[in-house]
Amino acid sequence: MRILFVGDIVGQSGRSAFATCFPEIKSAYKPDFVVVNAENSAAGLGITSKIAKELFDMGVDVITLGNHTFSNRDFIGHIKEFDRIARPANVSPEWPGKDYCIVSSGSKKIAVINLMGQIEAGIYCDNPFLCADKLIDKINKEDKVDGILVDFHAEMTSEKMAMGYYLDGKVTAVVGTHTHVQTADEEVLSGGTAYITDAGMCGATDSILGMDIDASLMRLVKKIPARYEPAKGPGFISGVVIDADDNGNATNIKRFREFE
Repeated sequence: MRILFVGDIVGQSGRSAFATCFPEIKSAYKPDFVVVNAENSAAGLGITSKIAKELFDMGVDVITLGNHTFSNRDFIGHIKEFDRIARPANVSPEWPGKDYCIVSSGSKKIAVINLMGQIEAGIYCDNPFLCADKLIDKINKEDKVDGILVDFHAEMTSEKMAMGYYLDGKVTAVVGTHTHVQTADEEVLSGGTAYITDAGMCGATDSILGMDIDASLMRLVKKIPARYEPAKGPGFISGVVIDADDNGNATNIKRFREFE
């Protein structure tokens, strides 16, 4: 079984890079499942129903989100329309949407869980470790799946690494998102769980985390308020490819980064 995970899609440039590069990547790796984090896909903040439908039409199996799940407030009323979108599970029970998604491909079936980190999250979150335990136990009791992937949307590298070791042997993969910079620490942990601290992003090549360089420098160098806007221009797509055996244990993880 092979899972292809694509890091945070940022704005129009990220969506364009994904649309351009994804067909070739899909052809090269031939994944059974495609999971994409798209919490920044609408003008750099949030997602819309239109964008979600476009991604599914391109061959995405599951969309994961994060702290900007409802930055586009209209999406609050539409998320329940989608069976294959997982928003963070360890948030307020008032949040609409699914804690996890289960999808099939041929004879294989996987569960995808989305969790938020507690440190510098920007929103109030329950303990993601205990939430993970609860959901994994529920999935194992109620659904016969061939693997479980966790998108851990978190700021701190230490918290992401802790989640990787905490879930080692319990899930197929723990993939970090949110910080948009792809890390070079991909590995299969001793218990058979694939791990990477951050899968990276899809966005403009000339940008700061997918956002306009001048606006970022105005804020950081001159200390003058400036509105963050997604950067424009040619972009790139990044993520990881994870292979797993019939027991749901990861056998390999490989990162990729492709430019338009």
